Amino acid sequence: MNKSEILSRENQELRARLSRLSEASLRITEDLDLDTVLQEVLDGARTLTGAGRGGMSTLDDAGTLQDFVTFGLSEEEYRLCVEMPNGVEFFTYLTKMPEPLRVSDFASFSESVGLPEVGPPLGPLKSFLSAPIRHRGQHVGNLYLLDKRDGLEFTPEDEDTLLLFASNAAMAIANARRYRDEQRARANLETLVDTSPVGVVVFDAKSGSPLSLNRESRRIVDSLRDPDQSAEELLEVVTCRRADGREISLEEFPLREVLSAAETVRAEQIVLQAPDGRSVKAVLNVSPIRSEKKELESVVVTLQDVTAFEETERMRSEFLGVVSHELLTPLAAIKGSATSVLGSAFPLSVSEVNQFFSIVNEQADHMRNLIKDLIDITHIESGTLEVIPEPVDLTSLVEGAMTAFLSGQAAKSVVMDVSSDLPKVMADRQRIVQVLGILLSNVSRSSSDSSAIKVSAVQDDVHVVISISDQGGGVRREGISNLFRSFPRDNSCNEAGMRGSGLGMSVCKGIVEAHGGRMWAESEGAGLGARFFFTVPMVEGVSGDRATDRARSISAFGFVPGGEERVLAMDTDPQILWYIRNILLEAGFTPIVASDPEELNLLIDAEKPGLILLDMELQGADLPDMMKRISQVTDAPVVFLSGRGGEWDIERAFKMGGDDYIVKPFSPTELVARVRASLQRRAAGAAEPSEPYETGDLTINYEQRRAVLGGRPLQLTNTEWRLLSELSINAGRILTNDQLMRRVWSSSSSEDTQVVRAYVKRLRRKVGDDAKNPTYIFNEPGVGYRMPEPEKVSC
Repeated sequence: MNKSEILSRENQELRARLSRLSEASLRITEDLDLDTVLQEVLDGARTLTGAGRGGMSTLDDAGTLQDFVTFGLSEEEYRLCVEMPNGVEFFTYLTKMPEPLRVSDFASFSESVGLPEVGPPLGPLKSFLSAPIRHRGQHVGNLYLLDKRDGLEFTPEDEDTLLLFASNAAMAIANARRYRDEQRARANLETLVDTSPVGVVVFDAKSGSPLSLNRESRRIVDSLRDPDQSAEELLEVVTCRRADGREISLEEFPLREVLSAAETVRAEQIVLQAPDGRSVKAVLNVSPIRSEKKELESVVVTLQDVTAFEETERMRSEFLGVVSHELLTPLAAIKGSATSVLGSAFPLSVSEVNQFFSIVNEQADHMRNLIKDLIDITHIESGTLEVIPEPVDLTSLVEGAMTAFLSGQAAKSVVMDVSSDLPKVMADRQRIVQVLGILLSNVSRSSSDSSAIKVSAVQDDVHVVISISDQGGGVRREGISNLFRSFPRDNSCNEAGMRGSGLGMSVCKGIVEAHGGRMWAESEGAGLGARFFFTVPMVEGVSGDRATDRARSISAFGFVPGGEERVLAMDTDPQILWYIRNILLEAGFTPIVASDPEELNLLIDAEKPGLILLDMELQGADLPDMMKRISQVTDAPVVFLSGRGGEWDIERAFKMGGDDYIVKPFSPTELVARVRASLQRRAAGAAEPSEPYETGDLTINYEQRRAVLGGRPLQLTNTEWRLLSELSINAGRILTNDQLMRRVWSSSSSEDTQVVRAYVKRLRRKVGDDAKNPTYIFNEPGVGYRMPEPEKVSC
């Protein structure tokens, strides 16, 4: 072959390489989905170099590994590759290389530079080629290629081609990331607008038709329209009465003409009224949107329904009226006593003067307590109620409250049933005594002097439940949910002696919830007495379950779940979602809010929430089915929200698997305290034991993360250790395959149970177990696996 032919052949090969490079580069820019782009980049690198296996790692802006994709590896090989004992050191070395690396025998190369030997599934490595992916000087990731076809070695041409392709890939990856970030930002903005408690409608300026309506605006429209009437049809017949008294009938004045005026409106109160008389009072804002040429393109209208605010104001006015009356009553007694002493026409005896002064003193104390309750209510509603918990003995706490109560109620009988061996509780002594005092005073008013008031306390998981019961007037079932509200009470509450503003009971509830506890009441009905319960956290959490019965200390406050804990809130009321979101943000949590039940599993999978707040009146939701689906994909606690506080509702919530129950409306203090308490219980259940597990020749030391069999340390991978730990921590209990997949592999797929079986088989080999006659790991056919309870060490 002469020189001309050689040059011609080289030119043809070069043109073919450039053609393949151009084709591969175009293919990776055809899509903006990041996962698709990464896979196309990897496929393009394989095609250009003829590699049989390979992978790609990408880094975020901080240089942390973000994505890892491969080709030519089975699912099991991929899993083993990710869990490779020397994987971190191996990939760290490669990602720090500023230039491509091409070697014919990677095993020899790694030995020469001091890298640990790479075993299965990658090694021993022979022909190897890697190249960095850089975009505008920033390291985006790395390509790794193995096993060139036909046993050949990677060539310098392969290296040059891969380096050129990597520069194009860097741009494609950067564009895909930018597109993903923009999509996320847009989705977040759309979610924010859609869940806003303010109605938002965007109108097309030319046609006058609505382009978009958020959830709150649709709710407002639905409250005015007939079932068979569309939103557009309603807009043609609805009347808008403005603040200056003008009425605009959109039937007489087409919406297109109204919008074309491009009037800007700021916080004007209007009334929207349907032909049948239904109306909504709202605050209106109108903002015209213009193009760069100053032409009107669209009009954004926001409507804030003020009906709920007006109802709240009405209730507050009534509340203030009742409180004012309660303050005037002792003031009238004080004024009357002072006038009697000062204005008497005849000299008064010392005993008479003392009697009047006693009235003044008693009524002044009554006024002071009312004012203190008002101040506490203000702090509770604003979430600033201060409690300073410390370990206290519950018996002495109850005795102190009883002594203070009986000193002013000589005729009353109080029976205390509190065991002296109860653990200490984390409580603000003064505040809990205040709660007990208010409850004792309330139940005493509804019970006769001959009937005893009973105070008892029992341990319940990581809390102590304190109850106060009487044999008095009782409460009708429909009145129980109103007992702890700070607004005027109805007759069903009055039967239990809860007359007036109800400030005291509201204060009790706020104080208990600020401690991370819960408060509720029970009654069989009118005339059958009532029982009031509240919980306070123990200094040490103790549970009957072996998995959580090991020694541990649980702080009642300041729960820090390894950073910002994600809380998923699902409610159909956008105002409630907005309220919850702001409370959680201020408390240091990361809120995820949604209202569509169909989004639940997707959100759990994507966001991995540590706790779920779920509305019991969620529209279009099958709650039992939802709870079943939740339990299949996460162990996060579920706290129910409901506008009803009846016994049946609470019982139903807990039967469905709920961890707690909050009655609307609730204060920021209550919500945060309940969320933290549920997270504390979850942390208690997830805590590793401090005591080693021992059975037969097997010893598992959780603190040292070490398993020993017959004096010989077991060499376990991370996954094998997690599996062995989970089984031994729950010794004596059967863990299903689904539970093990969630807890060990963080997977919700029931199709992956083969993975559990494979790893159990490997564990059994390492502990010398016979599957037919096991000693350590037992199989429950069709259910799961268990380990025996540890042997008791004799003293």
